[in-house]
Amino acid sequence: MTTQLAVDEAGPAAAPLIALVHGSMDRSTGMLRLSRRLDDHFRVLRYDRRGYGRSVPAGGNHPGPFDMSSQVADLVALLAGRRAMLVGHSYGGNVVLATAATHPDLVAGVALYETPLSWEPWWPGTTAGAAARATEGTPAEAAERFMRRMIGDELWDGLPTKTRDTRRAEGAALVGELSDLAANRPWAFTDVVCPIVLGYGERGATHHREGMTYLHQHFPQSTLFELAGSRHDAPLASSELFAVTIVAALAEAVGEPWSAAAAGLRAGATSSASGE
Repeated sequence: MTTQLAVDEAGPAAAPLIALVHGSMDRSTGMLRLSRRLDDHFRVLRYDRRGYGRSVPAGGNHPGPFDMSSQVADLVALLAGRRAMLVGHSYGGNVVLATAATHPDLVAGVALYETPLSWEPWWPGTTAGAAARATEGTPAEAAERFMRRMIGDELWDGLPTKTRDTRRAEGAALVGELSDLAANRPWAFTDVVCPIVLGYGERGATHHREGMTYLHQHFPQSTLFELAGSRHDAPLASSELFAVTIVAALAEAVGEPWSAAAAGLRAGATSSASGE
């Protein structure tokens, strides 16, 4: 069974393309505020990855597979031959790196924020993702454990029953993709040759800071940013800071036509801040 991916594009059709890739137990709406910061200057593609949000068969769970090669194939199909900058949040950062490694002709540059390196032997076994895949139980139970770790018990318990049921149904995607990520290195450092921008939040977890620092040390073409006051949800909660720091820096490193669009993005942010 195949499943149509839910995709949204915004911004001028002729503008340089950016694709935004969300993380585990998220969906494209988690990137919506960031998209709105960008789409005056860029063409912005967002989509629900397989098994999440609207990219689920009607009346049932996505059949998978949820391995990295399938995630890359989905993104490549949506790019449809168009060259793009790729921005990945959390697990989505590995999707964009793996795409850059295998399809360099389509990828002008990549940005990643707090991306897990689960296959590395030093990666902690105490993260929300590790707990979700390691604890016994059903995929639905794993999804609930993950969400409780990420948003807290009070917020989870306050969600409508239908919303909680929907999130539990995404457990197959969560367990499938995170188990594959822990078992199989998804890309090699030497295969990613495009410009790279890395980011972590000032208020984020220590392992994310260490992971992004590790990538910076091993990618000589990378730039690393700490986003002031930000946590793991920076693309949503700190969308303007994310846009003018992470995305603009990558666009400038990539060059035309993305760099010209970045100049407009920065100018617009300055005007907004000054009240003009």
